[in-house]
Amino acid sequence: MSMIKATPWDEAVFGMHTAEVVEYSDAALHEAVQKPGHYTIKVDPLADKQLLHKYGFHYCDTLLEPYCTKQKLKQAAHPDATISRQTEWEGLLQICHGAFAHGRFHRDFNLDKARADFRYDNWLHQLYDKQAVYGLYWQGELSGFIAHTENNLVLHAVAESQRGKGRAKYWWSAVSSELFAAGHAEVKSSISAANLAVLNLYASLGFSFRHPQDVYHRLVE
Repeated sequence: MSMIKATPWDEAVFGMHTAEVVEYSDAALHEAVQKPGHYTIKVDPLADKQLLHKYGFHYCDTLLEPYCTKQKLKQAAHPDATISRQTEWEGLLQICHGAFAHGRFHRDFNLDKARADFRYDNWLHQLYDKQAVYGLYWQGELSGFIAHTENNLVLHAVAESQRGKGRAKYWWSAVSSELFAAGHAEVKSSISAANLAVLNLYASLGFSFRHPQDVYHRLVE
């Protein structure tokens, strides 16, 4: 198994070689810095970070995995909050573009934030083409989206005008319920520990958290 895995979807967006270092070792990090490009590695928060500093990697984020079973999900419903897979792409794109300030690519000072926006736009479009996106509606108006891969909520956002009003729990509850109804034993996601709003949202719905990972980046020029 290779110690370094190319990420062509990121390469297409950022216009440079991009890859993920999948083994935390001196040999893997040494190999990474031999070729110009942008590199990501995810490590246990309690791991010794000496090697990362030795090879010039810098901290970007800590990821947490929320997870929940059907039995633990705290149902929340409101007649004005609905979800639908029949959603127009233009409306989704308007909400998606610029919505991911907590993302590690936006927080990396070596990367252009406009290109980081396009990364999420492209990812959402791929999921939309697979009919794996739920539009979130409030009183019939598109107010956000949740995209998933099987039982994993991989990308989600709420329109700026709808944030801070306590409505997200209805949408997340509805989408989770649909995935459970489809036969999944568990619903999970991946979030930045810095995104307290979404962390509190998941906690309020009965999700627990596991598999923390510190994310480090390195730009090799």
